[in-house]
Amino acid sequence: MRSRDLPAWAKPAAVVAVVALLVVGGAGWWLKRQLDPPGGPGRAVDIEVAQGTSTSGVADLLAVHDVVSSGTLFKLYVRAKGAGPFQAGTYHLRQHLSMAHAVELLDAGPALPAVVSITVPEGFVLPQIANRVHARDPRLDSQAFLSLVTSGQLRSRYSPTGQPSLEGLLFPDTYRVERGDTEQTLATQMVATFDVTAQSLGYDQAKELTGYSAYQVVIVASLVEAEAKSDEDRPKIARVIYNRLAKSMPLGIDAAFYYTLPLERRGTSLRQSDLARDTPYNTRLHAGLVPTPIMAPGRPSLEAALHPAAGTWLYYVLQDKRTHAFSTDYQQFLRDKKAAEDKGLIP
Repeated sequence: MRSRDLPAWAKPAAVVAVVALLVVGGAGWWLKRQLDPPGGPGRAVDIEVAQGTSTSGVADLLAVHDVVSSGTLFKLYVRAKGAGPFQAGTYHLRQHLSMAHAVELLDAGPALPAVVSITVPEGFVLPQIANRVHARDPRLDSQAFLSLVTSGQLRSRYSPTGQPSLEGLLFPDTYRVERGDTEQTLATQMVATFDVTAQSLGYDQAKELTGYSAYQVVIVASLVEAEAKSDEDRPKIARVIYNRLAKSMPLGIDAAFYYTLPLERRGTSLRQSDLARDTPYNTRLHAGLVPTPIMAPGRPSLEAALHPAAGTWLYYVLQDKRTHAFSTDYQQFLRDKKAAEDKGLIP
């Protein structure tokens, strides 16, 4: 039946029905665009969800950053899907996402948690520490961190005059990096931890205890860190270093060479060309201490350097995979060295 064939009383009702269909259709079209905006995702944005943020708070955060079209609709969508709550942390998202995609990314968890733990091992040098910091928390830049800790902007209680580098003065430990922390926040914490640790061990009395400045004792501690494989050997190795210094003997600690080499060379065999280089870190050519620590010493090495064992040893060499044989007599050292070579402990 055509509309002109409708009775007069039915025509207004037909108009209302058509208008209702148009309204419903228009609302559906609008809702579809809100749930899934046309044009695909927009520019990348990082969203920080703080610890304890509710699902409603996350919805508002996404709307503020234009990740979703409406915070209110996103709350309803999440409720309908039974999604949430969402973890705290940093999310790598894009603007103008569909709500389904936004929920999928939130459910997958943050790219970075709200709190990141960064462990710096004993024996790391500053470039290794900077690389570890960035690897564990990409929000922190390795070059910015390295520039800061070599610039002289930060100082340790035990930094000598004229030495801008904090090599050996960043304490190896596990640190918590929270949202908003910077390279300076972390480096300051690491220096402060070193200072507190060294002070508690008695480094303010280093001169009275050893005859050397606190910084020089840190250098000894770094050499002990490089050489020792067991805690029981650390005080003995420290004593060998002090005994050799007292006799103006070259320390002969080849680990110091690595400090002048690129990071990729650490752990590889030293070449004759390395050993022949005339640098202040060539402890075969030059007697005395190297100019700076050669790595970050841990607490046992710091303690051993400040409180070395009593003894007259001048030599040590591995006797098994963890401990050394110590000797005062050079001929005994040669016998110990031969035994180590026979066991394949040294080349």
